[in-house]
Amino acid sequence: MEKVEIHGKLCIFCLLCEAYLRWLQLQDSSQNTDPDDLIRYAKEWDFYRMFGIASLEQTSFLVGIFITLWWMRLEMLKTKSDFILLLKALLLSSYGKLLLIPAVIWEHDYTPLCLAFIKVFVLISNSQAIRVTLNLNRMLPWLAIFFGLIFENGVVCLFKKMGWDIFKERSEYVQTVY
Repeated sequence: MEKVEIHGKLCIFCLLCEAYLRWLQLQDSSQNTDPDDLIRYAKEWDFYRMFGIASLEQTSFLVGIFITLWWMRLEMLKTKSDFILLLKALLLSSYGKLLLIPAVIWEHDYTPLCLAFIKVFVLISNSQAIRVTLNLNRMLPWLAIFFGLIFENGVVCLFKKMGWDIFKERSEYVQTVY
């Protein structure tokens, strides 16, 4: 019987939801439905770029959490199985990102507020996952979440300064030429 690993599938699905939301926000009001349209294909590459950015942010957030917990020299993270258990707990606790689907479907004037509430919900769930998995008090999980957010934002700023928007420039070029 095949072993089903829901953690990775849930993570990919959440990243796809987040990339789709970012991609929708990136789209301009002119929608061309011509299948031979080069602009349409450039916009498709923008979706892949958004998926890459969402993946980079998620990875750097998790790395920031693990660096913080490693720095605190927790005994609970000494074995590979403990590390994997915490990683699975963090991936499962990010299920709140699935709420992005209704936020996209029922788009209204309060969408930025809904997205902020979804982010807060996911962070609270991540904190609880760390707390329960490692049997910690309340302060250390929040410290790990805080440093995870700092690490995530630092990595994103670093890549922006290094010219991460290369695909965006390519799609803007295609739009101006055609």
